[in-house]
Amino acid sequence: MAEIPSYLDLFFGYNTGGSAGEIAGLALILGCIFLLWRKIITWHIPVAVIGTVAVFAGILNVVDPNIYINPAYHILTGGVLLGAIFMATDYATSPMAKTGMIIYGIGIGAITILIRVWGAYPEGISFAILIMNAFTPLINRYIKSKKFG
Repeated sequence: MAEIPSYLDLFFGYNTGGSAGEIAGLALILGCIFLLWRKIITWHIPVAVIGTVAVFAGILNVVDPNIYINPAYHILTGGVLLGAIFMATDYATSPMAKTGMIIYGIGIGAITILIRVWGAYPEGISFAILIMNAFTPLINRYIKSKKFG
């Protein structure tokens, strides 16, 4: 039986399998800091996605730790960091208002956990982003952004 990688292995991206862009948590976090520093993205969507994944995975882990893995593994494995930082923050498909961005991020995080835990696929972030992209016009319609001028 294969051994589960340690948190450090997952964080630094060594001794773990996966696509090149999704296994090094440190590199993805540094990329997020750079994008935030340059004001290319805002913190709302990444924090909402990662926070929702952590909360729902934590609740499941508390309910039965023998079945559901630790929230840190949910965040550091697969494409959660990659999706939350680089894919979900796309200008064309994410909401315009800050409140809408938080709703959008919470939806992505919740759907990701639903797909990962009870779905047929081991990874759910990409499907969650696509599903929430369909709701972006609805979010933009009911959550108005601040008017300019």
